[in-house]
Amino acid sequence: MLPVLPPVASHGLAAVLTAAVLPLSGPFTPGAPGAGDPYFPNAGNGGFDVASYAISLAYTPKTRRIAATTRITATATQDLSRFDLDFAGNTIGSVTVDGAKARYRRDGGELVITPARGLPQGRTFTVAVTYRGRPGANKDPELGQTGWIRTKDGAVTLSQPVGSSTWFPVSDHPSDKALFSYAVTVPKGLRALANGEPAGIAARHGRTTYRWRSSHPMAPYLAMVAIGRFRVRDGRSPGGVRTITAVDPVLTDVNGAKFQRDTAAVTDWEARTFGRFPFRSTGGVADDVDVSYALETQNRPVYPGTTDRIILVHELAHQWFGDSVSVARWKDIWLNEGFATYAEWLWTAAHGGKSTAQRFAKLYAKPASDKAWTIKTGDPGERGMFDGFAIYDRGAMTLEALRRTVGDKAFFRVLRGWPARFAGRNAGSTDFVAFAERETGKDLDRLFDAWLFTGAKPPAPKAS
Repeated sequence: MLPVLPPVASHGLAAVLTAAVLPLSGPFTPGAPGAGDPYFPNAGNGGFDVASYAISLAYTPKTRRIAATTRITATATQDLSRFDLDFAGNTIGSVTVDGAKARYRRDGGELVITPARGLPQGRTFTVAVTYRGRPGANKDPELGQTGWIRTKDGAVTLSQPVGSSTWFPVSDHPSDKALFSYAVTVPKGLRALANGEPAGIAARHGRTTYRWRSSHPMAPYLAMVAIGRFRVRDGRSPGGVRTITAVDPVLTDVNGAKFQRDTAAVTDWEARTFGRFPFRSTGGVADDVDVSYALETQNRPVYPGTTDRIILVHELAHQWFGDSVSVARWKDIWLNEGFATYAEWLWTAAHGGKSTAQRFAKLYAKPASDKAWTIKTGDPGERGMFDGFAIYDRGAMTLEALRRTVGDKAFFRVLRGWPARFAGRNAGSTDFVAFAERETGKDLDRLFDAWLFTGAKPPAPKAS
């Protein structure tokens, strides 16, 4: 994520309906309502692991209503009497588990589901939820709108950190990565894009269904649907990576052909720098959406009316750092943003601008008395998750400090090895420290303690 515009106001959530539920008796027990993240205690769910989401969604822009069914395939990790999904707003029509009607109730942002029979540990099951409504967006004091965001000609979903639950039932924590497929039906004249690659188009009775499918696991907050009158380009980068871009035609300042070329060029440069591109396609969506940020939605980031090349560098770097390798807990967000910021530094240095050392020196000149140093980069608290200095700048400085400590050869071995080692998985700061120590053969605890876990200005790093 990269802030690019002033924040704006958001819409409220739709009203919800509830249904009564009775607990099952016996040895089966309820799954936890959250994944255990201290920043977002109710995000994600316990008792099961999601394998895939299949989202079938019809949108009518005139009424701003959706009619949808989400099918979730998961495996029980305990003997489950009932389980939760994160889901806010919308009106539920039915809930089934393995085709049998299930009881449910709404509890704030939780959808609590009781199947007809308990689910033994190790059992794979499918839950289907049908629903309809006019989904709204969350209002984040730092970011503005997140979740389902209406646009003049359609809608787009931008869901970091916990906005996906505004438009589909989900275990909404990055630790529960899953495969995604979509079937999005829209009126004639509109197009729908999503994560992954196109999987078919069908037109009927004046409406068109666009199917997309991702072959790589994804953190739920990265799930993206964009609906509008887009002009779409589908080609390949000079390095051979499929590149799918879309531009809202009202954005007259965005040249679609240049956007496609720049996206391809940045993807190839980053592949040379960080290792093989981790997915089957790259791309981007430039949309006329009133938000204050661009977001690294997997395969094709969304940009709010601007496609400046350095923003592309940041968001596309997230395809390695944040999307392929996802955080284990939200306190580790510097592993996303610090790395993407350092990618900007490397790009600038490689294209005739300031060196990474110059960028570091300018930021390090901030006096030790400045309160900005008091936010711990490796555990900034919920309010500090997107702090520009602590997470973005100091995160990048941490990497530059590591580079000076271990030398260029070892540093770039770490930089390329990290996304290869944890591709498609989750990892945290302690994982990165351990990986860096193994790759470099150095004890780096003191360095990382100072740069990640101390609320004070660290000592200047010494060159190796």
